[in-house]
Amino acid sequence: MIDDFDDDLDSSSSLQMWLSDLSTDSATRNLGAVLIGIGGLLGFVIGIMLISGNVSDILSGQVEESGGTADVEGIVISELVSNSSGAEGVSDIEVLLYDEDGIVVGSDSTNSGGRFSIEDVPRRPVKLEVAHTGNVTVHVLLIPGDYSQFTITLIEGEGTQVLDMQGESYLGESVLIATIFAVFTLLTGLAGVAGGLEARKGISYKKTWGLSFLGLWSGGLMFVGPLLTLSGMALVGLSRGQFYDVHSKED
Repeated sequence: MIDDFDDDLDSSSSLQMWLSDLSTDSATRNLGAVLIGIGGLLGFVIGIMLISGNVSDILSGQVEESGGTADVEGIVISELVSNSSGAEGVSDIEVLLYDEDGIVVGSDSTNSGGRFSIEDVPRRPVKLEVAHTGNVTVHVLLIPGDYSQFTITLIEGEGTQVLDMQGESYLGESVLIATIFAVFTLLTGLAGVAGGLEARKGISYKKTWGLSFLGLWSGGLMFVGPLLTLSGMALVGLSRGQFYDVHSKED
């Protein structure tokens, strides 16, 4: 029993001596500085990638919710004149699809039932045009895939009718949120790098700890960057007595 107690005491003493040696060895602080710096650098790189990649993708319309293309389908019917006539499918009506630059990206003619289908249209804002002599020209603003199909009614007369089926656009908000997140990641990653440099200098423990804590929020490579930063902070905490602002107070 006494021998077991002595063994535990020796093990505890050995551990304390080992930790004491680590706390006074400059290599401990330097290793912590390297780990903090790498963790922050990962976040900084991710921030740059987010700014140069995600935001430009949103602005150019590359980010699409449900794939790259979708079909545009619908039916063209005549105006309901009375309870006994109208509201029937109109055949041989040319349906044109324009992109934002006014270039035709698809077309079709209605069949005997008035139905049309334009396949594999990029999921970006387009304008569908249905023009027929003696009827009001119909322009439908839409994003392919948002609707399974829709109905266009031909109305006798002249002029143009515009139907906006795009809904409210949140592009500006999406760009703003992505930009804020990317800048936050970049700045916190930069703070982590600065924390590593401060740890290497060994002057201010508080400044090192504060910058390193900010670097945790950069999230470089999900958990890899924060794990490295935390490991570095643990080593820096162990060697806190090596910092000038700490040992100067103790003296």
